[in-house]
Amino acid sequence: MIVVSFLPILAAGIASVLVSWAWYSPMLFGRVWMRLENFTPEMVERAKGRALLMAAVGLLASMLVAWVMSYVGILLGVYDWLGAVELGFWCWLGFAAPPMLGMVLWEQKPVRLYLIIALNWLVAFIVMALILMLGSQLISGGSYDTSGDAAYSAGE
Repeated sequence: MIVVSFLPILAAGIASVLVSWAWYSPMLFGRVWMRLENFTPEMVERAKGRALLMAAVGLLASMLVAWVMSYVGILLGVYDWLGAVELGFWCWLGFAAPPMLGMVLWEQKPVRLYLIIALNWLVAFIVMALILMLGSQLISGGSYDTSGDAAYSAGE
């Protein structure tokens, strides 16, 4: 039975939201991203009223990614930081980067915009994988728990 723990998934989801918050801040890529997306000041003001809802949905989406990544990490036997970085990279390369290419190919968005968004997800995937690996080690004493004794058991 494959067992995943809730707390590392929650922590990984929160970390993903925080990575994106920093990534899209004016200090990093926020200004360029807004310009490339053609966001107007009015659009930004309207979005502020929904910021909490958008953050909550983003957290749930990131937790879903972390949950699936946790399963993949268990199946692959990821037990160290290098394995976690590889897990984050390969999950990003296979499941996130290619589908996002549609924005360049079909929506005629600039490659620079694609790179800003895709690289945000690369960093988020790697951070989430590291947190999942560390969290699983703290909870189960050194490796992913496959014994069925963790806080959350899939399928129950």
